Amino acid sequence: MKNIRKFTLWSSLCLILLSCGNVSNNLSNGNLGFEINDRMRTRLQWIPANANQLVDFNSSDHLIMDDGTEYELFVLNKKIKAPISDSIGKGEVYSFTGDTTLHNGRLTKILTVIKYRDFPDMLLTKTSYINHTEGPLFVKGIRNNNYEIIGGSATPGFWSFQGESTSERADWILPVEGQFFQRNYMGMNNSDYGGGIPVTCLWRPDMGIAIGHVSKHPELVSLPVEKKDNSDNATIAMEKMYDDAKELLPGDTISSLLSFVQLYEGDCFRPLRQYAELMRKSGIVMPESEPAAFESMWCSWGYERTATFQEVLGTLPKVRELGIRWATVDDGYQIAEGDWDLDPNRFPGGDQEMIDLVREMKKDGLKVQLWWAPLAADPGTKILEENPEVLMLSKEGEPYGISWWNSYYMSPLAGKTIEETKRLVHKFLSVYDFDGLKLDGQHLNAVHPDYSAANHPQDPQLSVRELPDYFKLIYEESLKVKPHAVVQNCPCGTCMSFYNMPYCNQVVASDPLNSSQIRSKGYIYKALIPKTAYFGDHVELSDHGNDFASSFGIGAVLGTKFTYPKNNPNVKEDYLLTPEKENIWKKWFSLYDEKKLSTGTYLGGLYDIGFFKPEAHVIEKDGKMYYAFYADEWSGEIELRGLEKGREYTVVEYTTDEKRSYTINGDNPVINRDFKANYLIEVY
Repeated sequence: MKNIRKFTLWSSLCLILLSCGNVSNNLSNGNLGFEINDRMRTRLQWIPANANQLVDFNSSDHLIMDDGTEYELFVLNKKIKAPISDSIGKGEVYSFTGDTTLHNGRLTKILTVIKYRDFPDMLLTKTSYINHTEGPLFVKGIRNNNYEIIGGSATPGFWSFQGESTSERADWILPVEGQFFQRNYMGMNNSDYGGGIPVTCLWRPDMGIAIGHVSKHPELVSLPVEKKDNSDNATIAMEKMYDDAKELLPGDTISSLLSFVQLYEGDCFRPLRQYAELMRKSGIVMPESEPAAFESMWCSWGYERTATFQEVLGTLPKVRELGIRWATVDDGYQIAEGDWDLDPNRFPGGDQEMIDLVREMKKDGLKVQLWWAPLAADPGTKILEENPEVLMLSKEGEPYGISWWNSYYMSPLAGKTIEETKRLVHKFLSVYDFDGLKLDGQHLNAVHPDYSAANHPQDPQLSVRELPDYFKLIYEESLKVKPHAVVQNCPCGTCMSFYNMPYCNQVVASDPLNSSQIRSKGYIYKALIPKTAYFGDHVELSDHGNDFASSFGIGAVLGTKFTYPKNNPNVKEDYLLTPEKENIWKKWFSLYDEKKLSTGTYLGGLYDIGFFKPEAHVIEKDGKMYYAFYADEWSGEIELRGLEKGREYTVVEYTTDEKRSYTINGDNPVINRDFKANYLIEVY
């Protein structure tokens, strides 16, 4: 009963604080209007009202029973309103109460709606249900923020941001058209893929809606998006489904998570920025990156796991010549995942050989980073043999697998995991003298519930909720050892967990499948963590293996994993820096050092990331505007948004050899251009 009764305190406190009076069925916050009718169905309206609203009356809350019954209609009989003032700000709390009759009593629903003045167009909601029958009820789940979104005439009907993580490594920003369904489960969707950003944004060209939860830690909820092929409309919701039905005894209360709903004009940038600000005021504060986190990077992964000292050191003169400031020692130095001592076959001289390697790499001011996959341990490794309790276990008592390395998950809460993690941070940064860490692996993003009797059997989901604290440990220990360390979190191919973002000072495109993903992931990061460095990953992962423009134009840090003067014979891919490629690499790394757009201010929301064509990004830096446009091929007019009216501007095609320039006026900032792939300009 603990899981159910623990919700009653929150509801009771709200009711104690509330003051009675004449309360309308309507309320508003900024341009968002909220209305509830006598059956407790709700409607959201954009103010001022127009004929193209997004949401009409529907049942936004459902209590889902174990037998499949869903309770959604209640007779509204009580309305209360009171002021609120807390860490988020000042505003009002509304409580709407209603009942539905069951065969042996009644079920009461309390919908709590909070509006904060500092967060216009947004409302926070929470739904509670009280069993006033003579017997138990068996609850399978709660669905809230359930809205049918009215489609328009555009093609596609909607664009969306959906923050799930699966082994498909799919786009985060995607169209919703035809027959469409995506679950967006924030738990584990595959053995080692899960977590994400617990927000869904769905928008038409004129306006959109965002929903999500505002818990201070990860939650096992879904945010499904669905569209039927025979309808222009789409549905969104947040669902909390229980593995085993919850028994709701007479007098007990069960509640949804505290969540939010927001209406907005434009794309997902503004609601994500506002969500991040709300969470900041709730205590989840994102870091400001070290200046070193904005410096360009080379990685030894072009040589893969069998990289030799000679290959790494032999490449560094070219790395320095190109102006690259970081070098990363990647996977392959260790005995095994989980046994992070040096492989004696590669380091027969032990730790001193690594110390000497790092010292040699640091010559001429190069900074050096070490790859590491914490929480992964290979079967048969010393740490598992001596400390089997660190293994996370399923209900069936089996360890959870990590596919890429054929490893197992270590518990982020186990004492030995924490002890070993601290030891390794100090060894890597102090003994070896690395300047930063590259935390790598899709398994870092989230973990499964842990049913091991050795850890926290009374609450298997504790590991899910407290995983971010593990990354907080690594981050804080790293900065203790080296106050200016760069800690990169690269959860390969996943939508990075929002709750892990505060505990690193560099995020990554994390194995993008194409250039579009580099840009779209950057767009989301720029909305959520605008002061944290975003690394565009190795350019070799972009279209044609040389699309620097996709990272450069959106303000990402440039990176590469080229080999020089020859490839590793054990690697099938060709990463050799040929003379032809070297000219391209020199151009972009030189431009990066000159402009450093990664430290500028990204101006999201000027262009719709979905509906506007060509794809457009804008950065403001040192009084200049930097526009980046992308399309396979474009011919036509483009409006330069964000310029002052009445002012004459110079436009420079600064990435071309000719650096052609022309002028425009802020009263009519429209250019007509033909380009393929990209068009980057500087405007001042």
